[in-house]
Amino acid sequence: MECFSLTISQSGRADAVLSASVDGLTRSAAQRWLEEGRVTLAGQPVKKNTRLSPGDTLTVYPPEAEEIDLIPQDIPLDVVYEDGDVIVVNKPVGMVVHPAPGHPDGTLVNALLHHCQASLSGINGQLRPGIVHRIDRDTSGLLIAAKNDRAHLALAQQLQDHSLFRLYHAVAVGGFREERGTVNAPIARHPTDRKRMAVCRPGEGREAVTHYQVVDSRGGIPPYA
Repeated sequence: MECFSLTISQSGRADAVLSASVDGLTRSAAQRWLEEGRVTLAGQPVKKNTRLSPGDTLTVYPPEAEEIDLIPQDIPLDVVYEDGDVIVVNKPVGMVVHPAPGHPDGTLVNALLHHCQASLSGINGQLRPGIVHRIDRDTSGLLIAAKNDRAHLALAQQLQDHSLFRLYHAVAVGGFREERGTVNAPIARHPTDRKRMAVCRPGEGREAVTHYQVVDSRGGIPPYA
């Protein structure tokens, strides 16, 4: 696979920053790439604990896609858009995106493998083919999957530079002090419950910035933001 350049927009450990910069790349996968010497800065291999700064430009050499050892399953998909490079599906509540402990099959990945005939990118590893970003099991919404590595890298870069963004609608219990605002707090795996995410110290997790706006608020009905 050809290499690609990645300009960093946040500071922190190389493994955390790389994982946050390539959407869909897990922290463990980022560490593996770094340990294998697949990431360089000014021509020198980057170690996983190297401190990176905004403006640093990395050269990344992704590994070749592994052979996928998953079972395609004929699970109905709500396909919103599809072409030769990407597929956009409306993920329902309750569907897990990719196989994980406790969810070996019946996932969106299993459904995509059947629908796309195994034509999915392999950048994010054997168990997450095509997955560029994720949505929690109990959240519904649009999810983009890449059918090839070129599309995967392009989408990851768009998520990184925010030319591609995600918009959520939520029902909130209670009221807001302000009609609009921004929540800026990095997130990582919860230190004791690995199935949950939690706010962490700056530089140790994924950058997470959420801009919110209240669009409707009615007496007796929770605000819709």
